[in-house]
Amino acid sequence: MSTLREVLEKHVHDGPVPGAVGLVARDGRVEVLAVGSAGTDDGTPMARDSVFRIASLTKPVVAAAAMMLVEDGRIALDGPVAPWMPELAAPMVVRTPDGPVDDVVPASRPITLSDLMTSRAGYGFPSDFSLPAVRLLFSELKQGSPRPRGVLPPDAWMDTLSRIPLLSHPGREWLYNTCSDILGVLIARVAGQPLPEFLAERIFAPLGMSDTGFAVPAEKLGRFTSLYRPGADGGVELTDAPAGQWSSMPDFPSGAGGLVSTADDLYAFARMLLGEGTVGGRRLLAPASVRQMTTDHLTPAQREASGLFTEGQGWGFGGSVDVDRTAPWNVPGRYGWVGGTGTTAHIVPATGTAAILLTQVEMTGPTPPLPMRDFWQYAAAT
Repeated sequence: MSTLREVLEKHVHDGPVPGAVGLVARDGRVEVLAVGSAGTDDGTPMARDSVFRIASLTKPVVAAAAMMLVEDGRIALDGPVAPWMPELAAPMVVRTPDGPVDDVVPASRPITLSDLMTSRAGYGFPSDFSLPAVRLLFSELKQGSPRPRGVLPPDAWMDTLSRIPLLSHPGREWLYNTCSDILGVLIARVAGQPLPEFLAERIFAPLGMSDTGFAVPAEKLGRFTSLYRPGADGGVELTDAPAGQWSSMPDFPSGAGGLVSTADDLYAFARMLLGEGTVGGRRLLAPASVRQMTTDHLTPAQREASGLFTEGQGWGFGGSVDVDRTAPWNVPGRYGWVGGTGTTAHIVPATGTAAILLTQVEMTGPTPPLPMRDFWQYAAAT
């Protein structure tokens, strides 16, 4: 069997990944390795505590925060969100998915918290990004690859969203990304405090996630990695430097993809989920809440129609859930997700395994890149 070093160095030294941090934990054993550079321009070596843009790995964290509000009795999973979001009190739906955005009908029922948690509220990305209602999510709301600068503040963002029709009626279709951004705004409104403050108070501080947040303070920029995208010549091109998009707090803290974090911080979150809501003797969530997060909520037809899953995957709250064994690493109950910035974090409750891989090259499509697949195979065999 290959070692973790061999798995990571294969893609750092022989491929287009400048650097990586991998963490695999099981049975009380934690293996962590950092290889390559944090930024190809200055040669700063990657380290265990290097900070990465984790993109869509934000989604499970925000889902956990919403479950805390459910446990607090401040909002119900099956309750409508309109009391806190009047912008969504009377949503309209395009008559046909490929039709004009002004040909709409009233939604069949109100949008609920459960709809947002399962990405079935009617907003988001299908497999076809060219649909008129979907194009507005990119042009008006700046959905897509996370870029904190230039996104409207939450209230203005919601006002803009209210003028964009739903692509499907609530509950009928799984659509990616946008529901988690709406969920972030909802959490702030229900809690009565900004999303960054709520996450810091209820999740980051209790778990010791001291390097996780929506911006990197000046004293930590030396540990912040550069972000790249694949280049035309097989190399990489710089898209964001440490002093760039994440160097100050954004106007819109994205619940879909705005966080930065480290391998150890994400492992602390994973340990909480593996502990059914408890870590270090402190309970953050009830076991039932964790089970709801890590259980597939989609119908077989919704899974098949999603267009963004690999075979055998469904969706829990904020992350995918494997429902069939299709590969050594795709086993029923595996929960987690991938971030478009080359990051991935998964847990396997049945075996107590946590696997976290952080790199800094943006994904160009929904198929997990080879470094992720090789890493998952290693974690499954450990």
